[in-house]
Amino acid sequence: VQLQASGGGLVQTGGSLRLTCAASGLTFRLYAMAWFRQAPGKEREFVSTIKRSGSLTNYGDSVKGRFTISRDNAKNMVYLQMNSLKPEDTAVYYCAARYYGASYNQNDYSLWGQGTQVTVSS
Repeated sequence: VQLQASGGGLVQTGGSLRLTCAASGLTFRLYAMAWFRQAPGKEREFVSTIKRSGSLTNYGDSVKGRFTISRDNAKNMVYLQMNSLKPEDTAVYYCAARYYGASYNQNDYSLWGQGTQVTVSS
C-alpha cells in the first residue's frame, strides 16, 4: 500500500498550487481521504477530508473558501486545489487514507503519504 503526494513547490502570496495524492495497493473507493499539514515547530493540522464517494467534504477553518478537495476513484487519486495562498499555508502537506469513514482526527488515519513541501513567499 502506498500513498504518493506530489505537486508542492514555491509560490508567491496569492498564488495557487494543486496537490495530488496517488494511491496504490488498496481498494481506493473504500477509503476516506484527507489532507493534513505540518509547519515547522507546529503540530500536524487538519486541512480537508473527503468521503469515499466524494459526496461530502470538510475543511479546516483556516483554509475554508480557498482550498478544494476532490477525488477520482477511477484513477485512485485525490487532489487539493489551493488558491489564494498565504505565507501561513507554508508546511509539509500529507495525504492520508482511512478505511470507511472520514475523520478530522489524524489518529484515525492508518495510511500516510510521504508529504510534499509547500512554501508561500510573502
